[in-house]
Amino acid sequence: MAARFSYRIVPTSKSMASSASWYCALLLVSLILLSSSVESSLGGESIRGNKLVDRACDEVYVVGEGETLHMISDKCGDPFIVEQNPHIQDPDDVFPGLVIKITPYKSRKLLR
Repeated sequence: MAARFSYRIVPTSKSMASSASWYCALLLVSLILLSSSVESSLGGESIRGNKLVDRACDEVYVVGEGETLHMISDKCGDPFIVEQNPHIQDPDDVFPGLVIKITPYKSRKLLR
């Protein structure tokens, strides 16, 4: 009767690094696909051109490209944007991506 030997395969550091890199690549591709599907399910609304006028005025507002504080103030009905946002040092120095707090002025809202 022949003796049976069982061999245990010991992974080398090179094969472990190779499989780890494949898992990372697979994870990265999955995350990219997931983020693109979430973005497309949101409608893909990018704020460009005339769409700035249609943006809603929430309590937290992110300044879009081409917007000024005067435009945002008129659109949202908040004449005190600079006073309520101490991080805005210069009203003329507003850039896309700046987060500001909007508090609509109540009496102006009632006039509309």
